[in-house]
Amino acid sequence: MVRCIAVDDEPLALDIIADYVAKIPELSLVASTTNAIEALTMVQNGEVDLVFLDVQMPELTGIQFLKIINGKCDVILTTAYPQYALEGYELNVVDYLLKPIAFDRFYKSVQKVLNNSVLKTQQPVLSTVQQNDMVDFIFVKTEHKIQRVDLDDILYIEGLKDYISIFTTTERIVTLQNMKKMEDILPANRFVRVHRSYIVALDKIASIERGRIFIQDKVIPVGDTYRDAFYKYIGDKNG
Repeated sequence: MVRCIAVDDEPLALDIIADYVAKIPELSLVASTTNAIEALTMVQNGEVDLVFLDVQMPELTGIQFLKIINGKCDVILTTAYPQYALEGYELNVVDYLLKPIAFDRFYKSVQKVLNNSVLKTQQPVLSTVQQNDMVDFIFVKTEHKIQRVDLDDILYIEGLKDYISIFTTTERIVTLQNMKKMEDILPANRFVRVHRSYIVALDKIASIERGRIFIQDKVIPVGDTYRDAFYKYIGDKNG
């Protein structure tokens, strides 16, 4: 059973969502509220699996809500404003429903959530690292677009104060991202963090000498925090 909550500043919109949820046996509506702060608390406490979320609300917008919960549960946006679609998808919403919402469209969105839940249940042995090992490209947001980056092209990644630079065989790509998230996204069998400011592609390392990694004309230091794990990893690979 998927525990869901409807959040909207319009009571009529809440009534429609409640009516639709009641028609789908796999859903359980645990709350219906015009108070986004109340809904946020429920999500943070782990009481909710799915949120039907309006975008334009007085106390807390849907976009602000999404940024705060940071993927803690599934979210389907419900709004009359199509201009928020791209930003919603960048924040990993399951779907984007434009009002007035027809039941067949609502049902289709819910099926995405239910299908995802089934996959998670059926494949518990597939770890995040194993999943990432199967990926051969990533998408990153640059200043004007979302850009595909092939993993084979990446030489190394450098973290700066408010952004990171991805150095490839052909270009430098700057994205608003943090090193921890990038480290989690990249497959662990191909990339390793060697410094708080550097992640390197293992197959692009030309040599390692006195705590320094040489990749083309770049010299990258191995940080003290990462030194033992890095050399053990390299040693295991050689063994």
